[in-house]
Amino acid sequence: MNDNLNELYEKVVDETTFLFFVKALVEDRRSAIQLEEANPSSPYGPDAGGWENISIEDYLESAIAWAEDSNFGRKMAFKELELNNVSPWRRIAAFLMAGRVYE
Repeated sequence: MNDNLNELYEKVVDETTFLFFVKALVEDRRSAIQLEEANPSSPYGPDAGGWENISIEDYLESAIAWAEDSNFGRKMAFKELELNNVSPWRRIAAFLMAGRVYE
């Protein structure tokens, strides 16, 4: 995963920082597609860019599964979301980030 993506995720606190994060997420996916085209990975694991869920359907289903399984971050996964004062923008960013890798 792109280190910049993690950095931007950690900085999400409002609409502006959320949109920067989403733009980076899009670029991360585009990069993963290019890597996959150049060097295909096994069909039984993440793609060359680390994405487990490459179709929009799988991506959104996985994000939903993460949200349901983790009570939207309150019980597990992104432990910083356990704090009650986390920005709703960060919570949505966590949802999008989870869709990338959650199985």
